[in-house]
Amino acid sequence: MSTHGRSKTRREFLRDGAILGAAASVGPGLLAACGTSSSGTSGVAKSGRPSRKNTLFVSGWQSSPPVNFNPLAARPDWPNAFPTAAGQHMLVYESLFGFDTLSGGIKPVLGKSVSYPDATTAVVQLHPEAHWQDGKALTADDVVYTFRLAKEHSDLNYATVWTYVSDVVKKDDHTVQFALNPDNVNPGQLRHFLATVPILPQHVWTAVESKSGSLLSQVDMKPVGSGPFKLYDQNQQRIALVRDDSYWGKGVYGVPAPAYLIHPILKSNDDISLAFQSGELDYSQSFIPQIWQMWEQKHLPVSTWLRQPPYHLPGSIPLLLLNVHRKGLDNVNVRRALAHAIDYEQIAATAMSRYSVPARASLVIPDGPEKKFFASNQAQQMGWAHDPQKAVQLLESAGATKGGDGIYRLPDGTRLGPWKLQCPYGWTDWMTSLQVVQQSAKAVGIELTTNFPEVPQFFESVYSGDYDMVQFFVTGLDPSAPWARFRDVLDSRGVPPIGQSAFWDTNRFSDPSVPSLLGRAGAAASSDVTRLFAQLDAVFQNNVPAIPLEYRPFEFFEYNETAWTGFPNSKNPYAPPTMSGAGVRWLFKVRTKG
Repeated sequence: MSTHGRSKTRREFLRDGAILGAAASVGPGLLAACGTSSSGTSGVAKSGRPSRKNTLFVSGWQSSPPVNFNPLAARPDWPNAFPTAAGQHMLVYESLFGFDTLSGGIKPVLGKSVSYPDATTAVVQLHPEAHWQDGKALTADDVVYTFRLAKEHSDLNYATVWTYVSDVVKKDDHTVQFALNPDNVNPGQLRHFLATVPILPQHVWTAVESKSGSLLSQVDMKPVGSGPFKLYDQNQQRIALVRDDSYWGKGVYGVPAPAYLIHPILKSNDDISLAFQSGELDYSQSFIPQIWQMWEQKHLPVSTWLRQPPYHLPGSIPLLLLNVHRKGLDNVNVRRALAHAIDYEQIAATAMSRYSVPARASLVIPDGPEKKFFASNQAQQMGWAHDPQKAVQLLESAGATKGGDGIYRLPDGTRLGPWKLQCPYGWTDWMTSLQVVQQSAKAVGIELTTNFPEVPQFFESVYSGDYDMVQFFVTGLDPSAPWARFRDVLDSRGVPPIGQSAFWDTNRFSDPSVPSLLGRAGAAASSDVTRLFAQLDAVFQNNVPAIPLEYRPFEFFEYNETAWTGFPNSKNPYAPPTMSGAGVRWLFKVRTKG
């Protein structure tokens, strides 16, 4: 959960009408921005105004009042946040396919199927029933327009699709053909874009294009998508969506069970935890410490995907990114010493509240769809583990000597710190992780200080490369993972200099062997790709440009069955444990208990 600012008290939330107790009706504060009832809105849910019996309350994506639902913006508001991995929320905008975090494959959404007539061609068949929320038909023209938009506007988040695709053409109204770049064949990356790019209505966006300024800066408070929900209202306390009962997919997928989705604007993980355990939230994607106590000790109708540790499926690897150009940190022995100093078991037990196993020295997630690529012996032999004595040996073998202040200095006099550790304020699990890193480093003679800026300031410093060390995310589970993760951490191609915004390789690490390895791995047959991933991992392990700290679930899949029931879990895995990509389908299966 991205959180910042002062936390509200429970009394303030009730006073504001942002969220309500499980048995209550939705109060007037919640609907203050509405002005009219939903019955006057064509095509939307005919269940009257939001009430506790027809509304699913969700949280974990939005911690500040909404200002822009433009899905192409740098940081659009929920539910239109452009994904870095497993896809759109598929609520207002939809992509062609949805990523399934359980299988690692992609599932139909707007696209019925994708076929590969040859090694450099992909053909997508669209659902002929598809239409936009304003009633106009959704055709191949819209798909071609959306992808070509990123060719004409290279600042868009998905513009890199044109690194892997050489052309996108309409074959007929319901058929789109993608030509893969013959010089950079990468079917996994194509699947990534098929599952993540929000398809846009050409008849709406041509008018947006005519306006001055970048498409990223255009403000859109009335989004028109193809998904099963429309924007109902928004204000300082919440974002509300209303079901579109004219949804094109109702004959294919049905319609969602909730008539309304409401995302209260909660400022911190603590606020969310309080609301969740009281039954005011039905679903949460946030860090709630020791959630098992809610059912083991408090006997609440709460659960996660798993009922035993680690309770969640691993879906990403939050990394400690090291500025390899900072004096001192440009020494690989210093970076390796820090990697050996960190107590990964303590991070897993405390910062991650047992939701992670201790992190390994690899960019491959060791469980789930990526398990087949994880080279365990290599990670043990070439990587690192918590070993303070080894950390000290590495520093002293580099000629470092400890000063009277207990901090090592390199032979040229460079003091190992103070270096600043950063993550956003309010991201409590990450804040605790960095406190463990700080303590671990101090124990071996490296001085680190923690700093927790507001989210905008933090992202600006990360993308510009202006940091010592930051905890940050890279691509998690994804149709192209772990390939995309190696690209994010190791590939300097296309990355601007420090001071300009970069969206991968933000610490500007570079190794001459990486481009060839990535190119071969992207096009490799399954029999060769594991070996190539191991070679990329060896580059990572030898150079230590970043340090895995923990395994985070793609989403903290947490549900409270006070008001709604029928959520998927490990015993009933009818949908993956996310509310994005293929995971949106559980919204069609849950049922109210009212």
